[in-house]
Amino acid sequence: MNIPLFFAPVFQERIWGGNRLREQFGYDIPSEQTGECWAISAHPNGQTTVINEPFRGKTLGELWDDHPELFGHFPSDRFPLLTKILDANADLSVQVHPDDEYARTYEHGELGKTECWYIIDCKEGAELIYGHHAKTKEELRQMMEEGRWHDLLRKVRIRPGDFFYVPSGTVHALCEGTLVLETQQSSDTTYRMYDYDRVDEHGNKRELHLDKALDVITVPHVDMYYEPQVIQTTEAKITTFVQNEYFTVQKWDIEQEWVVEQTDCFLLVSVLDGKGELCTAQETYPLQKGDHFLIPHSFDRFTIQGNLQCIVSSPTWGK
Repeated sequence: MNIPLFFAPVFQERIWGGNRLREQFGYDIPSEQTGECWAISAHPNGQTTVINEPFRGKTLGELWDDHPELFGHFPSDRFPLLTKILDANADLSVQVHPDDEYARTYEHGELGKTECWYIIDCKEGAELIYGHHAKTKEELRQMMEEGRWHDLLRKVRIRPGDFFYVPSGTVHALCEGTLVLETQQSSDTTYRMYDYDRVDEHGNKRELHLDKALDVITVPHVDMYYEPQVIQTTEAKITTFVQNEYFTVQKWDIEQEWVVEQTDCFLLVSVLDGKGELCTAQETYPLQKGDHFLIPHSFDRFTIQGNLQCIVSSPTWGK
């Protein structure tokens, strides 16, 4: 079936959220503390819905169960990826995610959470937390118990266009003034280590998960860096940021017309800027900033034309 699937995002309010999802993308957000746009998701905590025919009104999870041919009969018991846009209007909690084995055992069969970030925008001088300075588990525990967060946490200066790979076990946090597209395993499991002693509207602090965090944190921290691979033509620049056992993530900077030969099981595409068209042999679909869509497995060839910047991901075969 050579029909792309366009989705209506699901929005999640967060204590650290803001309004940039409306200001930057024109989304109809629920409040001035909207932190997350779940753009392409089949996770039970926020399923996106198809907005075009012939599957209008169907959730991605329903399509995964009822039409496995759309996804190349991908060998997984659930849709494997989740695409988000995050508006960090304030600092996020310092956190870590488990791997698949730990999550299966302690989180009722949930997937682990390896993720990556593309920095869409950030304020001047913005930073994020990526890693820690402890050399042993004993030192890590002691620094956490003593509240020596300034000494423990590793901060990194960021700029728009930066990319970070965040495997499970990595201590991390987005900081104030950052807008990010996140590609991740389809998981909603997070272990909070530190939340700046913030309280919600009822005066309650959010739950911390220190014991589980200590179980899963990688010690010592190891930077995970992939050298971007770039293909430059007169029509487009294709940058592959990461290609591993979970996903491949690329940025497509299209200036005229890019003809895609589909070799993946399926593609998840988010338009970050610009406008244009997606053309198949049968139909043409308008594209604009803020659109999110899935290219099913049956597409063997399609064209994107216009002036657009897209983040494109696909799950890895055999995972």
